Amino acid sequence: MAERQLSVRSAKASEIAHRLARTHNRTVAKTVERALELLDSQEGNREPAEDFYKRMSKDYGVDIDILDFTKELHEPHRGIDL
Repeated sequence: MAERQLSVRSAKASEIAHRLARTHNRTVAKTVERALELLDSQEGNREPAEDFYKRMSKDYGVDIDILDFTKELHEPHRGIDL
């Protein structure tokens, strides 16, 4: 069975993949594979914000409305003093 090939429509993505492959002396396929694995490991374990706030509310008994919280602390910049 033939191995599937990845098709990239973005010229910029293709250019970056080829440049990295040359720089690290790897194939483009291996370069893309490693980049995707790194991205998956970094972002794959993130907890959605909604779940985080539900967990905080349950664990600490506090219902946090982040928009109200930031509005309370926000002070508009008055501009430069001339």
